[in-house]
Amino acid sequence: MSAKPSALPGRASGRRRRLGVRALLGAALVLLLLAAGHALLWRWMGRQLEEGFAAWAEGRRAQGWQLGHGAPRRGGWPFSATLTLPQFHLAGGGATLPGGMDWQAEALELRVSLPLVDRLVVRMPGHHRLRLGALELPFAADRLTAELPIERHVLPREATLEGEGLRGAGLEAARLWLAVETRITAIEGEPAVTLGGGVTGVVLPASPLSAALGRSLQALELDLALSGPVPPGRGPAARAEAWRDGGGTLALRSLALRWGPVGATSTATLTLDEALQPMGAGTLKLTGAPEALDAAAAAGLLTPRGAAGARTLVRLLGRAPAEGGAPQLEVPLTLEERTLTLARIPVAQLSPWAWPAAGPPLPAAAQDPARPGR
Repeated sequence: MSAKPSALPGRASGRRRRLGVRALLGAALVLLLLAAGHALLWRWMGRQLEEGFAAWAEGRRAQGWQLGHGAPRRGGWPFSATLTLPQFHLAGGGATLPGGMDWQAEALELRVSLPLVDRLVVRMPGHHRLRLGALELPFAADRLTAELPIERHVLPREATLEGEGLRGAGLEAARLWLAVETRITAIEGEPAVTLGGGVTGVVLPASPLSAALGRSLQALELDLALSGPVPPGRGPAARAEAWRDGGGTLALRSLALRWGPVGATSTATLTLDEALQPMGAGTLKLTGAPEALDAAAAAGLLTPRGAAGARTLVRLLGRAPAEGGAPQLEVPLTLEERTLTLARIPVAQLSPWAWPAAGPPLPAAAQDPARPGR
């Protein structure tokens, strides 16, 4: 009778051990299933990324662009899927920019990360060669990253670009940022495209302007809004004319500059005249105006007559702030018939803008191009 109670604890202990082993086996099975599912998800993300880029590249080529790169490489395990494109090259765009664009990058890395599988990050560090028309812009960046939503068959709703340690063409910039938002359904008076951005810590190359104001430009920031609608069309000139006739405007909501002794802020509203040349009006607030005029005259940006008139205007209209500090000038700006006037005094004559000729009609496959994505 006394032996039976002593056997019960042993049975209970064995039962607990078996349950523990089963629990461990179950946990290991769950982990294996999760790992297998994660591996399948990672492979799917990489495949979708590669297929999405291939479709986007095909759409660009159908529009007449030249696009090339080295052998793609997948990576990013375990928390992201990446597609690296060495020696990336994109050229074209002559239908919208005289002379077109040619961009060569050391490498592009396309990245989709968990859990944000609906956003594409494009990393572009290293050396670049960029040509816009006749303008050559070789540069390098310690960090250059773009981010945008993954969407098919439409322009992205928004995109951002950030860079650090940029250098090239004799200048350097500590930080650069841009943010773009688009609204394809915008009507007259509503912003179809907004652009904000800036650059800080700029070291300028030697020039008459930098000799007068210093080679360190502390900051330049801007905020632009292009009102809609932006009409479709074959040629840039035809589209620009339709945009103008539809009441389109470009609003410079803010432009701020800090450069040595000069500080400037400006707002303006621009459109196109009958000759499809920019015209508009705005306001300029300026501190350090005498230094700015001297530098502009030394650099040949102002005619002698324009510089003399502007100096007279500064003497007449400059006011010291009530709180103290350097005198501030606030004057109206006008751009009409390619002539920029400051309080009705002509200060600069702009070169005419030549609109590119209309290109050939796009193939049907290029009318609705796919974006890299799912």
